[in-house]
Amino acid sequence: MKYYKNMTVQRLLELLIICIANIPVLVSAAPLVDAEPTVTPTSYQIQPGDVLTVAVWREPDLQLEVLVRPDGGFSVPLIGEVDANGKTIPELRQELLDGYGKLIPDTDVSVSIKQLNGNKVYVIGKVGRPGAFMMLRPMDVMQMLSMAGGVTPFAAVDDIKILRRNGTIQQVFGFQYSSVESGHELEQNIMLKSGDVIVVP
Repeated sequence: MKYYKNMTVQRLLELLIICIANIPVLVSAAPLVDAEPTVTPTSYQIQPGDVLTVAVWREPDLQLEVLVRPDGGFSVPLIGEVDANGKTIPELRQELLDGYGKLIPDTDVSVSIKQLNGNKVYVIGKVGRPGAFMMLRPMDVMQMLSMAGGVTPFAAVDDIKILRRNGTIQQVFGFQYSSVESGHELEQNIMLKSGDVIVVP
């Protein structure tokens, strides 16, 4: 305290200015951490129902908004039919660039997702809010059950099933809620895929 009494007012002001000037540096040094992982354009696989924006450089007539059909395809001028189902944005962009590059020299193509309508998981049965839920990031069974409001008191929690269709083959995965909730048999808590159906009897 005696140290500050012996200092001049000018010196105190100088110290105060230095402290204020350093505040932004301290704030900017703090690491930025995302609360949750999100679906990135490089990892997300395009699904039927998604709406995409396609733009060809310097070609106003080729600024398009396309809906991915149930069969996974869509059509664009000059190229025609394009199969987008299961492809990532970079993969689809490269395919379109290869197609348009043969017709338009020195061009470029951009592709972006406008609406994620196809990446849905369905939860039915004895949950708080049964229905279709959009997956905006990778999710496992427990996370999806939480989005659906959790299981009800009358649910057969150890007889939950996850139905998954791969082409003409349908798979069934068992899920024992009480085991996973207690931290056991965590391999049951699989990552979900678009179109999965969780059945809570």
